[in-house]
Amino acid sequence: MLRALRNALRPSENRSLAQAFSRLGWIGFWMQIVIGAVPLALTIYAFLFGAARAAGTRSGFPLIQYLTVVSLLVLAFTAVWFYRYTRLAVRLADPARRPTEFSVQRTVLTGVMASTIGIAFSMLVLFFEVAQLWIYFLRAPQAGVPVIQTTAGQASWVSAADILNLLALLLSMFIEVAVLAIGLWLLLRAMTASMEYPHVGDEDS
Repeated sequence: MLRALRNALRPSENRSLAQAFSRLGWIGFWMQIVIGAVPLALTIYAFLFGAARAAGTRSGFPLIQYLTVVSLLVLAFTAVWFYRYTRLAVRLADPARRPTEFSVQRTVLTGVMASTIGIAFSMLVLFFEVAQLWIYFLRAPQAGVPVIQTTAGQASWVSAADILNLLALLLSMFIEVAVLAIGLWLLLRAMTASMEYPHVGDEDS
């Protein structure tokens, strides 16, 4: 059954693996650069003006900030890795510089693992951020829309920046899921026959 599924998903051997790496590499790279700039800018803003926010609005949990930084670092790594896919496409197109199929598969697998780690960190950040907001709302007077907290001494409140932060986290998650999907597709292409490696997968048939 697994063999039949692989045969059904097997791309045509006349299709170029180099073109797939070049096209999808550039798509993933620019997707992470353009959309990833939004959560990066918001994180920089939070670090630069965090002290001002702490005086009134809900101050952030330090662990959330650290996890956010790690998530953005992983996103930067995957962006660089997708640029590497475009350079790998150039080598695949040149028979004299073409790496082995095992090397190509290992490169794509590294990118897939990095994307998975990025998703895990983004999920942790979302979990802690939503849990913190939930606890904050439980402590505030249950009066509907007003969310000003005055029972603990100094007044504090939930602002639109908190919701914007959640939006940035969702954007990061969207990018990482899309990048993981592209990486898995490239891994499938690298594990099946192509113009560059026509005999890949024949041992399982």
